[in-house]
Amino acid sequence: MADRYLSFTATAPGRFLTRRLGLPQPAALRRWSPEHPSLTGNLLHLTAGTSALDLTPVLARTGLPLGATDPAAVVLDATGVRDVDTLAEVHAALHPVVRSVTASGRIVVLGAPLDADADAGPDDDHHRAAVQQALEGFTRSLGKEIGRGRTVNLVRLTDAAAAESTLRFLLSPKSAYVSGQVIGVGAGAFVAPGDEDRPLAGRTALVTGAARGIGEAVAETLARDGAEVVVLDVPQAESDARRVAERLGGRALALDITAADAGERIAAELPDGLDVLIHNAGITRDRRLVNMPADRWSSVLDVNLGSVLRTTDALLAKGTLRPGGRIVATASIAGLAGNAGQTNYGASKAGVAGLVRALAPRALAEHGVTVNAVAPGFIETKMTAAVPLFIREAGRRMNSLAQGGLPVDVAETTAWLAHPASGAVNGQVVRVCGQSLLGA
Repeated sequence: MADRYLSFTATAPGRFLTRRLGLPQPAALRRWSPEHPSLTGNLLHLTAGTSALDLTPVLARTGLPLGATDPAAVVLDATGVRDVDTLAEVHAALHPVVRSVTASGRIVVLGAPLDADADAGPDDDHHRAAVQQALEGFTRSLGKEIGRGRTVNLVRLTDAAAAESTLRFLLSPKSAYVSGQVIGVGAGAFVAPGDEDRPLAGRTALVTGAARGIGEAVAETLARDGAEVVVLDVPQAESDARRVAERLGGRALALDITAADAGERIAAELPDGLDVLIHNAGITRDRRLVNMPADRWSSVLDVNLGSVLRTTDALLAKGTLRPGGRIVATASIAGLAGNAGQTNYGASKAGVAGLVRALAPRALAEHGVTVNAVAPGFIETKMTAAVPLFIREAGRRMNSLAQGGLPVDVAETTAWLAHPASGAVNGQVVRVCGQSLLGA
């Protein structure tokens, strides 16, 4: 459904009226397209404190020219901030340039991991931890005030090269609806693709719940990036799944993901193995807890969480997921912040986040597979189009970008996590919510 308010605010009368009334003024977001694959403008590289990172080679490969004027993106290296005095350098660096960042521009702050500083002595480790934690409050606050479709994110890292895929994503139109996030990048192994335009070439990806909506968008995006996509959905949606698969040059798999033997059947269908597993299938059965019968609880938990646990365990145990593989599950901000009438859904999606954090280290160590999740906020789908008008409008506006996201926003984030060079991104739950004002 079209966002008429967003269209109205793009007109001169709309801008005047909303400004006078103090109403939200969303800016049309610039998303990736073949004609416009990168932001338009320069990349400004700033530093606060003394950094040991060599970012020049990585930033040179983002597709943005380095320059101080007309910045479409700003990268502030604050990994060397270790006390309140050097924290002031963050303000000094960004204060003069924030206003000049172009519409739909990007600000990425680089910070150090909170629990790792070999050089910190006993008297200053808690000082460093305090000011590095302060960067989270800073970036999230800046994201809520910067406006004009611009985003602000924080990346914690120790190895610039390992963070290349993350920086390329955050500094591109593909991250249009990702803001206010804190993303940790380890120092793990990563594989640079032979063709950056088709990084998943030669890889097989399975997407559950892919016959429509967000799942279909994920399948399309992975296919665009070169993957052979297996479109999995329930038997009742087999015709839609086949339509999507044929359009993408993939294949359809009609299967009830809640079946006890779903993992074994998937493994049998993919004897040569699987590189990317996307857990997208999900349902809602909303009702307040006092009015919720047991079947509405159990059905949501079984589809949204139980099937994810069982299928993941089976495919890992059978070795179906090849080394270098990626698992990306779908959580939700409802699981992070809670939502009235969704105790079942919120529990299931919080469970997905718990699965990711607990399984990620073991899956990487034992199988060479990363495990991450995306947590969508208000995304424009047929489901949200059926929400009553005033609730729908509140959902759209209650984020820093003051608008709903699109299925492609979730898909682009999923594709970044599935990227072969994203091997150092593990155990992360990344919200795709325009920096929702709930659960921030």
